[in-house]
Amino acid sequence: MDQTLHWYAVYTKSRQEKKLAATLAERGIEAYVPVQKTLRQWSDRKKVVDEVLIRSYVFVRILPGQYDTVLGYRGAVRFIWFNGKPAMIPDQQILLLKLVTGTGTEITVLPSNLEPGMPVRVIAGPLAGITGELINIDRKDQVVVRIDHINTLLSLTISSHLLEVVT
Repeated sequence: MDQTLHWYAVYTKSRQEKKLAATLAERGIEAYVPVQKTLRQWSDRKKVVDEVLIRSYVFVRILPGQYDTVLGYRGAVRFIWFNGKPAMIPDQQILLLKLVTGTGTEITVLPSNLEPGMPVRVIAGPLAGITGELINIDRKDQVVVRIDHINTLLSLTISSHLLEVVT
């Protein structure tokens, strides 16, 4: 059996990335959540916060036999699979993520499966169920969707993570 530590991506419950990573670290399991400092403004104040860069993902460095251990912790949902087994992530990619997030440069992460022209559906939030054609995604997560039924372009400020491709 392979006794080498490898990096894997664990899909988490919504907004549980930091909590899961802290729990795993307390239990001696190396975990990494890429974050970037972002200025947030509320009606009464501004504050610099650590915002999760890749939502719903925690990267863990474990032995192949530790899958069930990680999934036993609150917030962990499943491993990301590729070719019938949990996908190993090369050390260089994790190092690159750590390097990039450590520079202070603003980073935008968009789902790689979305492209202009695709039919999409909003999967969560108050607009859940709306379908249309994806026209554009800009760097601030502003999505332009064409709603065919009313022959109109709507510019929505909505996270592209809330869209799914309609097949």
